[in-house]
Amino acid sequence: MNLYTLIKLLSEARVKLSLENGTLRVNAPKGAVGPELLLELKAKKAELVEYLQARPRNGAQIIPVARQGDLALSFGQQRLWLLDQIDGGSAHYNMPFALALTGRLDIAALERAFASIVLRHESLRTTFAAGDDGMARQVIGHAAGFDVALTDLSALPAGERQLQLSLRMADEAGRVFDLARDPMLRAQLLKLGEEEHALLVTMHHIASDGWSMAILVNEFGALYSAYAEGRADPLPALPVQYADYAHWQRQWLQGEVLASQLGYWRTQLVDLPVVHGLPLDHARPQQQSFAGASVHSRIDGAALAALQARCQASGATLFMGLHALFAVLLSRYSNERDIVIGSPIANREQAEVAGLIGFFVNTLVLRSDLSGQPGLTALLEQSKRTLLDAYAHQQVPFEQIVEALQPERSMRHGPLFQIMLVLQNNEEGALDLPGLSLRGIEAEGTLAKYDLTLNVTQDAQGLELGPSLWPLGRLADLCAPRPPAR
Repeated sequence: MNLYTLIKLLSEARVKLSLENGTLRVNAPKGAVGPELLLELKAKKAELVEYLQARPRNGAQIIPVARQGDLALSFGQQRLWLLDQIDGGSAHYNMPFALALTGRLDIAALERAFASIVLRHESLRTTFAAGDDGMARQVIGHAAGFDVALTDLSALPAGERQLQLSLRMADEAGRVFDLARDPMLRAQLLKLGEEEHALLVTMHHIASDGWSMAILVNEFGALYSAYAEGRADPLPALPVQYADYAHWQRQWLQGEVLASQLGYWRTQLVDLPVVHGLPLDHARPQQQSFAGASVHSRIDGAALAALQARCQASGATLFMGLHALFAVLLSRYSNERDIVIGSPIANREQAEVAGLIGFFVNTLVLRSDLSGQPGLTALLEQSKRTLLDAYAHQQVPFEQIVEALQPERSMRHGPLFQIMLVLQNNEEGALDLPGLSLRGIEAEGTLAKYDLTLNVTQDAQGLELGPSLWPLGRLADLCAPRPPAR
């Protein structure tokens, strides 16, 4: 069970979580926490503590707002809409993924499952229209079913079939959304054999993020299973929608709150290095190509257990420990003491948005001071303090921080940081559906939006270091700063 599913289950069971001097406290109605839920609570304790530490300190709650009148975009949506206007439409913020489906596929249940998801999540049927002031407004459309185009490739020879699959995946990923007219979710189905299909799904980042992709896949699994077995929609109603979050963000992040939040980042990132000092194998080009490659490595279970024990002794999470160690490694290779690392954050501070498909993700800029050669205990304390402060100021969109700091801009590298750290400790797993199994199909090629990205995936055997896994691993790429226009 991944973190967002656990949070949803706890919310539905009216289980209240809180922190008392950094310790997780659980307040639950009698009988609400069964043995299975208790095991999940214990297994995800560190992630829950980190999640609660990241919640807003003002206790603001998101409530539904009227759908009459203008509905403003969130700050993140506004940025992507403006970029889309500048580019005249672009596939840069498409979020494609592909699933291999093996077994007897019920196409009617598949289409009905997608239709239910679009009905359930307003963000997927929202388009964007410019108002009289030139700024966009959300236009929430009515759900009118969902058609999945079917193409039969099964008669082709195996090699040609695989080639066509690759070509169609690339074509689907590169097809531009019209933000003024198109639904923000589309899908097509390729028949590869009697019991072999490929499902190509694309969302636009203005309506989604990496966490949302996991929601989509899990809800699809629950709905498809129900409909294929003749059952009703099993999903509970959502308490709020993305437009409610956008309204809350606009109302909260202004005036003194915005000044305070930006003030933290101005102070924290003052005199930031323009670019890291890691040695490069070639001269830095005049313009980034974003072409990359990947390597794999592992940290075994014994080493992971030792690191976790050291982190727990300092009241730090695993990510805080990894951040501290990564900063040391970068310092040794660059011979620098001012280390800057970017990291994505889900930015879902309130429990009521845990189950929403929408654009919440943000990027944190984490700065480490290794002057004076601090020991591991001191570094863990510094990392913990840096992360907790960053969590408390996470609502400011990355681009607003860039605008406020006005760093040296260059087409040769990204602003503020060029190195990314991502920890994935949520389950990915294959979905087992009635008469059907699913797995992710990786697209060819490696897009490198940063000079260096360290993706760390926690599993039962330890830590996997390598490319991000489908689908949650797309989080880092999706919250990345936009590459300079050509």
